[in-house]
Amino acid sequence: MHIAVTTRFLLPGGHLEGLGRYTFEALRCLVQQQPECTFHFLFDRAYDPRYLLGPNVVPHVLLPPARHPLLMIAWYEGAVAQWLRRHRPAVLLSPEGFTVLGTTVPRVVVMHDLAYLHRPRDVGRLMARYYAYFLPRFARAAARLVAVSDATRQDIAQQYGLAAANILIAHNAPARHFAPQPAAVQTATRQRFSHGQPYFLFVGALQPRKNLRNLLRAFAQFKAEGGAAVGPVRLLLVGRTAWKAGPVFEVFRSLPPAVQAAIEFTGRVSEADLANLYAAALATVYVPFFEGFGLPVVEAQASGCPVLTSSVSSLPEAAGGPAAAILCDPAQPAAIAAGLHQLAHDEPLRARLRAAGLANAARFTWERTAQILWQALQQAVHNEVENSEPSED
Repeated sequence: MHIAVTTRFLLPGGHLEGLGRYTFEALRCLVQQQPECTFHFLFDRAYDPRYLLGPNVVPHVLLPPARHPLLMIAWYEGAVAQWLRRHRPAVLLSPEGFTVLGTTVPRVVVMHDLAYLHRPRDVGRLMARYYAYFLPRFARAAARLVAVSDATRQDIAQQYGLAAANILIAHNAPARHFAPQPAAVQTATRQRFSHGQPYFLFVGALQPRKNLRNLLRAFAQFKAEGGAAVGPVRLLLVGRTAWKAGPVFEVFRSLPPAVQAAIEFTGRVSEADLANLYAAALATVYVPFFEGFGLPVVEAQASGCPVLTSSVSSLPEAAGGPAAAILCDPAQPAAIAAGLHQLAHDEPLRARLRAAGLANAARFTWERTAQILWQALQQAVHNEVENSEPSED
């Protein structure tokens, strides 16, 4: 069977976030699980050879490179649609949530969130118009629709008037290199990144939905209300500076100098360094206003790191609920600060969360996600065959 896959989020250089990480990890397993299939990876620019995940992968570069909404329309509805007409694969898999409307090839679409509806202020005007027009149409055009969490599945069903029972769930998952590390490795990590001091860790792109302004305010409150009693705890913010990040740095500059000195913006780090940072952290603090899944939560838990996360959207689901993580209201810096105090002062709590978090993270595997995507692909092809067969009437 020939399967086309839109892979424009597999960016050169190996720096994968969100959609790119899901695409890479899910396809890595799917390609290995289905060696008899030929996978046609459709890139929108020169590709990194590391993304050719098996001998059954055939790469195709279709122009133009598509990041602007108008270029996205040109790519999906022009270049990809034309390629599909020419090659007629059995099915098209779109793991990034965007697909082609102008095709008769059955489509499997993975939708990650509807953040544009819940956080419209975080999206540029033109991109918001693109989402509002195309995403509902993508969802309805899919032969099989997949969500990355039950929260996202229910959101899609409610917002687009679809039956939740018809939407499969294929979660995100932690990669295998996220695992607890020996004490010596943890010590070396703290020496390298936090002057040997304990630290709270945030992982993610610096952008409004990640709620970094309230996290910074909460950390300052934690410091002012007795955080020093447990030693010089630091806050490490790991991730690239993304869109509309200016207000984050405005809040940072408004903090007392002593608090600023305890905060480190590391930028991106390597995957090996990220795994070690999770494992050596006092806790991971990830308190977005909205998520479709919340991958840093399960990456941290798989690394044996306690987690403080938001009590909204998909995050309690990903975290395993209050039994496996501390949940707080992301709109309240005082609630975040209270969680920081609990984690800093209560070692038995941290030990319990480490154990419960490891058990929760083990529920999610990329192998299982790939199996569900294969199920969706088979169903899409089967439905296409059934619909194309002549009626006996």
